[in-house]
Amino acid sequence: MAVVDLAELKTLAPVGRLMALDVGTKTIGVATSDALRMLATPLTTLKRGKLAVDLAALAELTRKHEIKALAIGLPLNMDGSEGPRCQSVRQFATNIANHGPPALANLPVVFQDERLSTAAVTRGMIDDYDMSRAKRAERVDAAAAAWILESALARLK
Repeated sequence: MAVVDLAELKTLAPVGRLMALDVGTKTIGVATSDALRMLATPLTTLKRGKLAVDLAALAELTRKHEIKALAIGLPLNMDGSEGPRCQSVRQFATNIANHGPPALANLPVVFQDERLSTAAVTRGMIDDYDMSRAKRAERVDAAAAAWILESALARLK
């Protein structure tokens, strides 16, 4: 895994699907793009468990969906600084590189600012879909990953 900026990503993986991760303490929201990188779609929410199990599940998704690169949400503080949550996400990315199966560990990674992604998605679920709290809880992390991916796709254009 190489952590790259978006300009490098265009060179390393100029075409193909991207996968976004919204890494939390209890879950990992996952979203994928289409092959043309026009659309971001929520895929699933994985319950966090042992690291090896999490990485195996992500590796299987990367194989199944023919993923060419990862966009990982970076939960910056509102002032742009990095706090403990950013450190945790960066450590997870390091774990992908050091302990992930090759299908996952060899993918280029770009970090994407995810400030307010969960709040924006939750607000949309309430305002646009009048979704119950239980339904939101099931879907918010994958939807936040899609929001992260949409932001990365917009920056790639």
